[in-house]
Amino acid sequence: MAKHLLVAAGGVGFLWLIVGLSPVQALSNLEIADKNVVISQDVDSYEKLDFHKGNLGNTISRELLIANESQKDFSSANQQQKSENIELDFANNSQPIIPQSANSSQPSDELAQVTSVSQLSDVQPTDWAFQALQSLVERYGCIAGYPNLTYRGNRAMTRYEFAAGLNACLDRINELIATATADLVKKEDLVTLQKLQEQFTAELGTLRGRVDAVEARTAELEANQFSTTTKLNGEVILAGIGATGGAPDRGDPNIILVNRVRLNLTTSFTGKDLLITGLQSYNFLGGADGQGSLQESLGLASPILSASSARTSFEPQFPGINVKNLSSVGANSVEIYKLLYIFPVAEKLTLFAGTAAETSDAFPVITPFYGEGQESISRFGGLNPVVRVSGGTSGTGLASAAGFIFNISPNLDLRALYGSVNANLPQKSPNEALPGVSTTPLGAGLFSGSSVVAAQLTFKPSADLDIGLNYAHSYHEINILGTGLIRDDIGALGGVAAGTPVALNSVGGTMTWRFSPKIALSGYGAAMFVDDSSNSVNASTTFTSWMVGVHFKDLFKSGNNAGLIFGQPLYRSDASGSAQLGENRATPYHLEAYYRVKLNDHISITPGAFILFNPEGNSTNETTTVGVLRTTFTF
Repeated sequence: MAKHLLVAAGGVGFLWLIVGLSPVQALSNLEIADKNVVISQDVDSYEKLDFHKGNLGNTISRELLIANESQKDFSSANQQQKSENIELDFANNSQPIIPQSANSSQPSDELAQVTSVSQLSDVQPTDWAFQALQSLVERYGCIAGYPNLTYRGNRAMTRYEFAAGLNACLDRINELIATATADLVKKEDLVTLQKLQEQFTAELGTLRGRVDAVEARTAELEANQFSTTTKLNGEVILAGIGATGGAPDRGDPNIILVNRVRLNLTTSFTGKDLLITGLQSYNFLGGADGQGSLQESLGLASPILSASSARTSFEPQFPGINVKNLSSVGANSVEIYKLLYIFPVAEKLTLFAGTAAETSDAFPVITPFYGEGQESISRFGGLNPVVRVSGGTSGTGLASAAGFIFNISPNLDLRALYGSVNANLPQKSPNEALPGVSTTPLGAGLFSGSSVVAAQLTFKPSADLDIGLNYAHSYHEINILGTGLIRDDIGALGGVAAGTPVALNSVGGTMTWRFSPKIALSGYGAAMFVDDSSNSVNASTTFTSWMVGVHFKDLFKSGNNAGLIFGQPLYRSDASGSAQLGENRATPYHLEAYYRVKLNDHISITPGAFILFNPEGNSTNETTTVGVLRTTFTF
């Protein structure tokens, strides 16, 4: 027998194959894609959904989604040389799709070639084609079924499907020849199948061309990939900001142009864990006295650290200064703003720890207005103030933190953390920046300095309703709230010395109701109870805040979002003991509107403005308008 003939499956069997019996699964020589090719498609789908949304706020929630749902991505990346079978969608140009093991709607185990017709659940001995199938399987072993162990023999097939089966049988016959069992192939079968091969030459060539193309792409990816275990993504924000109003003795500031750049590295070592490293730079100014900030120019900032209700969503809480030791930070200096490790320890329990973290990294975001580069343009609109308390969203990874995520049920989630600001300092500085205020104003040590214990219970009673309940207990070595939301954030106990230590108990709730696929109603309420922690002062103050808003998804065009927000910024509503309410008091209000225009998958432009009525709770301040034109690049 000529050994150089390219032959395929048995003649009688292929006569049945011609009239409609179709091998569906791509077989041995069609193992055409390394996992990494499919992985890149799978991970990209997650990135398009949520990964570049603002900063790495809500990092753990989002990254655990990617790590848990796509943990096979990283494990396969560590085994690049190992290929596996993937299905081909012949009806759609035979492009690779996610393997069965990555699709929860299909069995997780891949089906090998059928060795017995009895393995096919929809083929019975009484079927008219049973003998033909049995002949193909027993004589040549080149038939395969669907992953659910069905053959679907009476469905129509394409020429590509036929070519795939023919190609598989060619390989099988060549194996028989190579192992000296070629006598099993009858001469008439070879003649018949040689004609079939000639007739399907074009389709077989097309399949082999696609195999070569995928192999070339895989080689290119392997040669140029950044890392087998690490993904790199980034965000660049460029914004023009202008404002009018403010304190009565101030003129309108000039329009300013600002930027913030972030590079994020996410690494997995086991396929289930995640190490997040974030680098950033920005050109916002402020420093210890707030000089150079827009809020200070308006006359609405605190005299220390420039806390204000006129702050935008994407600027850090302490611009131009390292609040841990009051050292200056130059414009566009590179710093680590995120360093966090997340790892599961049980099916429903995940732990996390890091030396540069924020409360918002761990807690699921309830409101749709959160997204520093994509959604609300103000600091007020994005999160409940309780999440921001004690530097919980400083924008610079202020605290060292550790905590847990406990998935009680699919609809109930509990998360908690402990954070310490100056955990890396062995002792408090003896030098004073102000009377009673050290040059390390937040203290020192993991358990002896300023700290916060925070928790969030997230409840989803239905697919359209999300509810989050927050509690935080904080201790500060100086008289602050640590939210960066209002001027009175510094000097929380009005009329009490700046160096007075305080304790805070904060409670809040956030709810979002998606009453239509593209419209959501969202709001929050918060209360903060501040008490002195010294033996020399008896003082307490209560702050309250609330917000309601409507979020529009895909407004006018797919990918374009809009928001309309109204509410009351934090306001000192009560004071007792030595604490004072302040003069010229008036309830402040915040009104905001923005519209994000998505130019493509990587660029969006958001024009918007917010208006402050009775800014900083002072009736003598003029109504203030802050306009923002924000451009966001993601990659």
